[in-house]
Amino acid sequence: MSTIDTRRHQMFPSLDAAQIAIATRFASGPVRSFAPGEAIFSIGERDAPAWLVLKGTIDVVRRDGLSHEAPITTHGSGQFTGEVSQLAGRGSIAAGRAGGDGCTALPFDPAHLRALMVGSADVGEIVMRALILRRVGLIEEGGAGTILVGTPGSRDIVRLQGFLTRSGYPNMVLDAATDAEGQALVARLGVQSDELPLVVCPGGDLLRCPSDADLARCLGMTPEIDPAHVYDVAIVGAGPAGLAAAVYAASEGLDAIVLDERAIGGQAGASNRIENYLGFPTGISGQALAGRAFNQALKFGAEIAVPVSVDRLECAPERAPQDPIALLLAGERKVRAQAVIVASGARYRRPDIPDLALFEGAGVSYWASPIEAKLCAGEEIALVGGGNSAGQAVVFLAPRVERLHLIVRRDLAATMSRYLIERIAALPNVVLHVGSEIVALHGDRASGLTGTSIRQPDGMVTECTTRHLFLFIGADPNAGWLRDCVETDGKGFIVTGTGPRSLETSLPGVFAIGDVRAGSTKRVAAAVGEGAAVVAQIHGWMAERAGSL
Repeated sequence: MSTIDTRRHQMFPSLDAAQIAIATRFASGPVRSFAPGEAIFSIGERDAPAWLVLKGTIDVVRRDGLSHEAPITTHGSGQFTGEVSQLAGRGSIAAGRAGGDGCTALPFDPAHLRALMVGSADVGEIVMRALILRRVGLIEEGGAGTILVGTPGSRDIVRLQGFLTRSGYPNMVLDAATDAEGQALVARLGVQSDELPLVVCPGGDLLRCPSDADLARCLGMTPEIDPAHVYDVAIVGAGPAGLAAAVYAASEGLDAIVLDERAIGGQAGASNRIENYLGFPTGISGQALAGRAFNQALKFGAEIAVPVSVDRLECAPERAPQDPIALLLAGERKVRAQAVIVASGARYRRPDIPDLALFEGAGVSYWASPIEAKLCAGEEIALVGGGNSAGQAVVFLAPRVERLHLIVRRDLAATMSRYLIERIAALPNVVLHVGSEIVALHGDRASGLTGTSIRQPDGMVTECTTRHLFLFIGADPNAGWLRDCVETDGKGFIVTGTGPRSLETSLPGVFAIGDVRAGSTKRVAAAVGEGAAVVAQIHGWMAERAGSL
């Protein structure tokens, strides 16, 4: 059963008179009246407020496939419109029209909606839960959001699916060769194969084989960044460390922005299940954990810009201590802040295998999400890696495939948690290759990966018919964008201080947390802890700096 079926009362609650009176104090404008059928907000509209219905009704609809509409619900008196997009002024996924008798409603723009959530814990909890569940419901519906038209499983379809899924946006794939709607659209536009996939955004705009950044702009995901505005703190990286820093900074009154070149969650966001994170005895997916942290950061007013690439930190020696620090972004944009938190984590390590780049996204993956699991269902696959991330991926993938070759350099006990080792040992279709390595990949650009060559410890080479290879061999620090601005160790990890400023780098006002920091514990809980601790250190740094001016 869908979320709408099982949790409708929480998705579409009705506020009582006392709760309406509380909410009214936080409204962003006067009461408005709408005529029957009048448009109140549209699909794709940015900064569309949430509306609290005082009288009459609002009919809410979603996109259904390429050219149709489907009803979501009808809000009556005491109910409110909106979903997660309304928290941050992103493009609306749904549209609303006044019902048959018209309606009278009260608007709540993003800032006032967040103020309601913070100012009234009881009403705020009801509203926040409803907004999150409505987004979940839209994701389950699929066709409510972005439509991808192309070849299922192709490199760019998988890339765009992954970006949308990790960003928490509903999406649906139509096969350009077999789906009637997809075929008709491709034929009508005269689209060539190298222009696929086509992307139809919720508002109706059409893109041809877009980049992630192009798609984000079409969806209204990426905020406009004012180069003249000076934030209290700019956080580079939206993994667990960066999101934790955003939550604590924004909740303590700091004007914070988070920038990430890919999606929220970082490497942890690609984990299907994290079982050793405090407070989740049955485990939680990295995507779910990141989604909760993202919504929490929005609730307190942090600005989150994804996908936005930071090209470099401006660390000119002539900058005066009281001057803000500048981050230079892709597209000749700039963000300025009093302090910077480096939480850019690490980049996936790539083994030295010939032609590896040829198959990335076409059989070779660095994470194992439900998208990849569906693509390799019932097939023979290989996975390289002996850490906990690799173990979690094995446990997730093995029940879905015919056979899984696990390739490791040394005994699992040296690098993997005991509970994962025991779980892997109980999987009958996992073949363990200790001391082995992949020496060749087979296939071509058109057909993708078709096989791998595994060299055993005795020098013998085993040929496996594997169309999917997962690489979990660790990561290197994602600190190249700092370009010698801060001190790093021999492996490129950022060196930080000791004592009260244990997270400050060699450049005053620049702090480092999480996996990118030298000596950090590579665990989600440790990253979250550093995200909280760094905000306290920034408060101390700001107070000391103010006293010296």
